[in-house]
Amino acid sequence: MLTKGEQAQKKWGGANDSIDQWLAERQELLINYFKLAALPPYETVRNGLPDIADIREFCGQLVDYVSSGHFEIYGQLVRTGREKDIQMDDLMDDLFPLISDTTDIALDFNDSYGEIENSNDLTQFDRDLSALGEALELRMEFEDRLLNHLHENELLSV
Repeated sequence: MLTKGEQAQKKWGGANDSIDQWLAERQELLINYFKLAALPPYETVRNGLPDIADIREFCGQLVDYVSSGHFEIYGQLVRTGREKDIQMDDLMDDLFPLISDTTDIALDFNDSYGEIENSNDLTQFDRDLSALGEALELRMEFEDRLLNHLHENELLSV
């Protein structure tokens, strides 16, 4: 997942300031996810459960990332396509429901852990974090399909 994020930044970075910022946020979110999950290359960062402050900070990043996609980036990409008479409707009809499903998972995770008070509330954390990771991977795949469609139609030129 980290490598895919880096590849996305290389492929579409520089095409648009908003997209650049969004991809940078995405990469930072992935790094913090890997730290919370104690996955390589951050497997030595955590012994046991993560710090509650780190979980809360991650939840804030997660909500910011999901929100910026829905309320800024996706609309901007669709407008750009329509302005250039690029067919976006079929792609958006396919992708938006799938992206929305991943949004629900992310918001459920935030609801469970964004205001967590103590480590007693972390009994299902690793399981929920794993499910979130799967959802994030899918979401980023869908987002990359959207970006790639625009790139192939020369709407994102780098």
